[in-house]
Amino acid sequence: MKCNGFGACIACSTIRRSRKACITLAQDAWSRLVICLLISVLPQAVTKAKLGYDPVEVAPEDMVRLAAETPQAMASYSVSDAVATYYLYMTYIHPFIFSLATIIPMPPDEVLRKGSGTLCEQLLMVEAYRANVICPNKHTTQAEVLYKNHLLESETYIGGKVEALESGVFRADLPTRFKCKASAYQGLIDCLDRDLGYAITHDAGWQLSNVANYEEVKGNITAQLDALKQAPNREEVPLIYHLDVAAMYPNIILTNRLQPAAIATDEDCAACDFNRPGKTCLRQMEWVWRGEHYTCSHSEYLQVKRQLVSETHHVGKEAGAADAAEGGGSAVGCSWQELSYEQQGKLLKERLKKYCQKVYKRVLDKPVVEQRTAGICQRENSFYIDTVRAFRDRRYEYKGLNKKWKGKLDAARQSGSALAIAEAGDMVVLYDSLQLAHKCILNSFYGYVMRKGARWYSMEMAGVVTNTGAKIIQRACQLVEQIGKPLELDTDGIWCCLPGSFPENFEFKHKTTGKGFKISYPCVMLNVMVAEHNTNDQYQTLVDPMRHTYETSSQMSIEFEVDGPYKAMILPASKEEGKLIKKRYAVFNFDGSLAELKGFEIKRRGELKLIKVFQAEVFEQFLAGNSLRDCYAAVGAVANRWLDMLDTQGVDLTDEELLDYISESTTMSKAMEEYG
Repeated sequence: MKCNGFGACIACSTIRRSRKACITLAQDAWSRLVICLLISVLPQAVTKAKLGYDPVEVAPEDMVRLAAETPQAMASYSVSDAVATYYLYMTYIHPFIFSLATIIPMPPDEVLRKGSGTLCEQLLMVEAYRANVICPNKHTTQAEVLYKNHLLESETYIGGKVEALESGVFRADLPTRFKCKASAYQGLIDCLDRDLGYAITHDAGWQLSNVANYEEVKGNITAQLDALKQAPNREEVPLIYHLDVAAMYPNIILTNRLQPAAIATDEDCAACDFNRPGKTCLRQMEWVWRGEHYTCSHSEYLQVKRQLVSETHHVGKEAGAADAAEGGGSAVGCSWQELSYEQQGKLLKERLKKYCQKVYKRVLDKPVVEQRTAGICQRENSFYIDTVRAFRDRRYEYKGLNKKWKGKLDAARQSGSALAIAEAGDMVVLYDSLQLAHKCILNSFYGYVMRKGARWYSMEMAGVVTNTGAKIIQRACQLVEQIGKPLELDTDGIWCCLPGSFPENFEFKHKTTGKGFKISYPCVMLNVMVAEHNTNDQYQTLVDPMRHTYETSSQMSIEFEVDGPYKAMILPASKEEGKLIKKRYAVFNFDGSLAELKGFEIKRRGELKLIKVFQAEVFEQFLAGNSLRDCYAAVGAVANRWLDMLDTQGVDLTDEELLDYISESTTMSKAMEEYG
């Protein structure tokens, strides 16, 4: 598709997961911006919802014909398409890209093209230079790795904990049956002083003696917990919460001083000047390794390798042989030593697969899972964690400023001052884009360490981070199981129902200043549990670079935060008995809007329109009725109507409507002839 002069030409990027677009920056100045589209039809629903603008729509298959028959209509479409794309970019992408460009040492067009891993590495290289740290070479994977004398096919680590625990409709206005444990509530009562004291001293920074209404708040919480203890099995309306850990992986990294260069082996410690009996500078942390190896024995592996060494191997131009290059990439004979390590590994694994399949009737043995321990040096140069901490703190700062200016924007709208509204609106966009840019990079510091070819690569660090996070979520789930009903475990949080009479929000008052400090009790009880099991008492900070003296302290920045309560949560059941579907749910706010939608086809590209339209209609029905029976009846009525349409093969629809419903847009990766 050629540029038609209205700014609609070919490109790529993402708009809200449903749009690929490209921004090309002019060579002379970034202000001369050309917005280009990879897909010629902009999602009308996105534009209408986000901009309040209804663009002209033209079916892709009609474009060539309409360009010849009604060029003026196509010109109007091109203008409409370009306008919609431009304003979507300026509203949702432009501030974010240029906020990233203020952080990453790259121009905006480079920032737009690069992935988050590349951006993270560029930033780390700059920070390493500032800290006088030599950047390591790019990581290369060993071609042959053995595990108990077996050649490994692959090795990795066990990731975060994700699990579906319930299915069904859970609504804040419909009673839910709870089977709780009285002993768990008694345990909360016994630990109440400890929990509240931790919140006051750690979070608020107050002395316990400075709280004016401590006994009053404690008495209210105790009374509610005691009532729940007296009747642990009850049926009442639930509080639907999402209890999640704020910036879980970055805070795990910071708490434990985790960085790729800090993974220390026994050999590293033996050569270290600080290695002495009773040392506290090495923190041992667990992670779970997972590997798959070939079925053949070590002697068979060596036999196959010897056979390959004795053979002449025919490879193409990629082997790097000069005569192959001159021959246009034709196959030439090479000895084993002339091949690269990557080619040797590839040929060896291909031959082993054939051998194992023929001899053992299977290529790989069952995956091996092994608990391992990694040593984390607490005295390693801290440039990596200093970078992570700076990003986390700046993001918190920008989030606070964004919240502050949102309040000013609301006040300006009430006053009706156009100048104040414009200023507050600009500042909201600025700080929101800055906190999003910092969030993007902050979340990359964990994933980057397992990136192929990363300079700071460490499987051990990635495994320690995910294993620590999984343990936090599992412990929290065990507590929630005893006092409520967990619904779904995410990587960094728990969706759950707590009894409606469970203690929620309270406020302490300062005796002297009169200031208030608000707490969420579900959050407080979980934070104390996390602090008990995850505080790093070995954290060491360099205080004298000349004498190399360190100060030992306790570090703990992993904390839960509470989202909710919500009006409803919908978790669909699996078609197979005894199985549940994870990462697939819908959550509704009390105003009926969708708070979160995960795993459904309505969010995906390339799905049947019939499924998307059905889901869009059926979701709102989950809020209908005054009982679960009424709710399911309303949902069933919608489902039956669509089943009738399928049973009658769309007899009441026109051919165009039917084709539209059963069509699926997808990307072809091959030429038409290759599909047969």
